[in-house]
Amino acid sequence: MIKSVKGMSNVYGPTYPYQSYVSSGSYSPNNMMRFNQNSQEQVLEALLAGIKGEASAIDFFGRLAEAAPNQRHRKAIMQALEDKQIHFNQFADLYITLTGQQPQTQYEKIEFESYRDGLQRAYELENQDYHEYRNRYLLTQNLPVGHVFFRAFTDELEHATRFSCLREEAGSRLQDYGKEPYTLNIEDATLQNETFRTAIWTGKNLQVTVMSIDVGDDIGLEIHETGDQFIRVEEGEALVQMGDSKDNLDFEARVYDDYAILIPEGKWHNVTNIGNTKLKVYVIYAPPEHPFGTVHETKADAVEAE
Repeated sequence: MIKSVKGMSNVYGPTYPYQSYVSSGSYSPNNMMRFNQNSQEQVLEALLAGIKGEASAIDFFGRLAEAAPNQRHRKAIMQALEDKQIHFNQFADLYITLTGQQPQTQYEKIEFESYRDGLQRAYELENQDYHEYRNRYLLTQNLPVGHVFFRAFTDELEHATRFSCLREEAGSRLQDYGKEPYTLNIEDATLQNETFRTAIWTGKNLQVTVMSIDVGDDIGLEIHETGDQFIRVEEGEALVQMGDSKDNLDFEARVYDDYAILIPEGKWHNVTNIGNTKLKVYVIYAPPEHPFGTVHETKADAVEAE
């Protein structure tokens, strides 16, 4: 994902790859003559500020992606991170071409308390960068530098919109809508869920819950005496065990994304997260197993409620 830049490891700490933007032929002598007619100091300051900001954002987005609750959110953040790497590369290439020197600057580490807080900070950062890069473009629009800032500010606007949507989605709270008619995107609801168990529809004859199981944890060995159970894996990897007694779980299977688990009435069973990400599943009980509106934030809450 992120590799070291040759000759820059002492400048940035964690550093990033750059592909030669200059060698593509974008910078002709005529372009450089136009540059010399402008304030070199102002342009170099703008490039240094851009390098520092992009380096900070790359570090930040990498950590934010690791905190994302599901693959779709991670992918969206990583796409923004890839754009930031392109901006960093282009700013660094320009600075080196204009000065013959490596840029000397340190990036700032952006902290966040929670995933949603991180999305809010990312939105604010991209919105701020949009305005700054747009202003720099307007000041240097007749230069090759201006074209780089144009690409940067258009990307930042798209990023701000993306992070705003992710933030709103992460802030929405699932709740139980049974016994009313209801539709939802069950995959999105399952991936969005961060609780151990939340009921999203409890009717007379069946119940739907979503679950998020931590790495190495399980749903807990249990048996349902009066109904069957269906579990679908939306994300993650799990070991399924079933049997006629808790001491003889003679059925075992490994399951992954898009697998279904069918548990007959009267079977002891357990599902253990054996992957390296949270196990995201939705569960159908027939008849309902938990009270209407059940929310277990953690497995400990679920055990206490039993």
